[in-house]
Amino acid sequence: MEVELKRPELERFILDQVRAGHFPSAGAAVEAAIEQMMCEYTDLDDESVAAIERADAQYEAGQVVEWRNVRDELRKKYLGK
Repeated sequence: MEVELKRPELERFILDQVRAGHFPSAGAAVEAAIEQMMCEYTDLDDESVAAIERADAQYEAGQVVEWRNVRDELRKKYLGK
């Protein structure tokens, strides 16, 4: 799928974000914007919102697990590797 931006200031903003290193490509910037829109227009139940807030708080407190560790545990559990 190709997307054409009709407003030059939007294209300029996206390219500035890529140049600043916030996104690896213009496509990635557009995808992030669409994901954000999806989150805004998707109704979450109270339990989901609470889980997201708990996760955010844990992240802010430095209570994180490296993806490599999670990946390795899942591989051992499901693949025996």
